[in-house]
Amino acid sequence: MNSSLFRKTESRAIRNVLVLALAQATLGAQLPMVFILGGLAGKYLSANSCLATLPISMVIIGSTIAAPFLSSFMQHYGRKIGFVVGAINGGVGAAICSFAIIQNSFGLFLLGSLITGFYMASYGFYRFAATDTATQEFRPKAISYVLAAGLISAVFGPQLVKSTFDLSIYPFLGSYITIAILNFLGLSIFLFLDIPVSKSDKELRNARTVTQLLSSRCIKMAVVCAMIAYASMNLVMTATPLAVVGCGHARADAADVVMVHVLSMSIPSFFTGHLILRYGINKILLLGMVILLSSALVSFSGTHLKVFYLTLTLLGVGWNFTFIAATTLLANSHEPFERGRAQGLNDMFVFGFVAIASLASGVLMNCTGGNSAEGWALVNIAVMPLVLISVVVLTIFKVSTKEIKSSNY
Repeated sequence: MNSSLFRKTESRAIRNVLVLALAQATLGAQLPMVFILGGLAGKYLSANSCLATLPISMVIIGSTIAAPFLSSFMQHYGRKIGFVVGAINGGVGAAICSFAIIQNSFGLFLLGSLITGFYMASYGFYRFAATDTATQEFRPKAISYVLAAGLISAVFGPQLVKSTFDLSIYPFLGSYITIAILNFLGLSIFLFLDIPVSKSDKELRNARTVTQLLSSRCIKMAVVCAMIAYASMNLVMTATPLAVVGCGHARADAADVVMVHVLSMSIPSFFTGHLILRYGINKILLLGMVILLSSALVSFSGTHLKVFYLTLTLLGVGWNFTFIAATTLLANSHEPFERGRAQGLNDMFVFGFVAIASLASGVLMNCTGGNSAEGWALVNIAVMPLVLISVVVLTIFKVSTKEIKSSNY
């Protein structure tokens, strides 16, 4: 590659990272809002407390359904229009949730949550889009920088919840209207995205089948580690607002704990990419899993507010290391014309497993026959076998640097 072409490619990659980071910082703020509000609103609207976290599960089920279709859509029509479609769905979903609150309809609220999941699916592809125009060496940094922008949404989202929570006589209504407005205002961000669309039918015909993709050790390891990291994180985070309030703390405390958690998911991103380049994907994946396990162990220290903060901080850091390393591994394991199939497949598996975890979170938290403290303990116990499975997978499917660099051929 000559120097002028390299500079042009590098400039395009940096521009796209900046655009995606801005989307992560603004539009991404709705996700901590949804996770703070979903369980609390579900408990308010549902006659059965066991179904309190079902709205969050519906968000994730929506993501699972949408991910493979949206990924294929973006492969053919481009990231820009795919992300616009995602934001429109986020706005429509929040508007339906707002109407459901006014109507006191749990079923309608679940529908709105399901449609919100279509936005979450598109949001999940921000990290992959950052690698589309990046060199292999820049990929882990590009992923890290986009996820690092979550530092802003980590503060922005919970603060929006606290400032809009009581704007209406209907609980949660002001917050969901704010989410709808946020989506429709954020559509213009994607006008500045510059990612070429692959038009080669020959290349698309040469793309590996789902079975062939899953036969790759690199892809199997990436998918399994991402599944377990995201499911473990979601299992605990979904239960956190209910646990914090159930253990005698204020709703504002629940918002602050989630804010600190999302910050801990984002702050390490400033150096995670550099750590991957220095120490390798295998070691960072293992380190992330160890930190996830430590978060579960810390949770048994009690139900003091400081224990919630420490547990959720470690949970966020562990997720960050594992998820960025798994995303980097996947991005390096397929050809550009295979990204629609490979990335959609990955996120379908990831969010499908996360949906199960979010459902289990509500059951463990509210329907185990004990109090909130006992439910919280069970949620964290459930994390342990998941992490141990991932350690076994890392041992079995351990791949070398040479394999990672050549796995897309």
